[in-house]
Amino acid sequence: MYFVLGLALFRLLRISRSCNCLACPVCPQCTDAVSGPRSLALLPTRELHEIRQHNRLDQRTEQWQRQYAIRAGIEATLSQNVRACGLRRTRHRGLPKTHVQHVPTALACNVTRIADWIADPTHSRRAPSHFRAHCTAPK
Repeated sequence: MYFVLGLALFRLLRISRSCNCLACPVCPQCTDAVSGPRSLALLPTRELHEIRQHNRLDQRTEQWQRQYAIRAGIEATLSQNVRACGLRRTRHRGLPKTHVQHVPTALACNVTRIADWIADPTHSRRAPSHFRAHCTAPK
C-alpha cells in the first residue's frame, strides 16, 4: 500500500504482531503498540532515501541555516499580510487588477511595521507567563 505525505510517496508495510513478534525477545524494544500491527513507512527506492538523508545532513550546516533564515523572514512577512491585511482574498479577477490591490496591501503592512517599530521597539507584545513573573518577582 502506498500513501503520500507532503511531497513524498511512501510504501506502508504492516507487520503482523501475532505471526512475527510474539516469540521475539526484543519485541518491547521494537514497538510500543498495544494493539494492532507495527507499521513502517518506507520510501519506495534506496536513492530517494539517500537523497533525504543527504538533505537532512545539509540542514545541520550553518550555511543552510543562514539561507533558510532568509526564507523564514519572507514567510513571516507573507503570514502577516495574509492574517492582518487579507492578502488571499481580492475583490477582482485577473492579475492586473489583483496587483492593484496587492500594492496598497503591502504598503499598509510596511506602514504598520514602521509604526510598531517607532512606537516602542523594546516592548514585548505578549505578557510574561505566570512562571516568568514568579521567577523575576522581587523577594
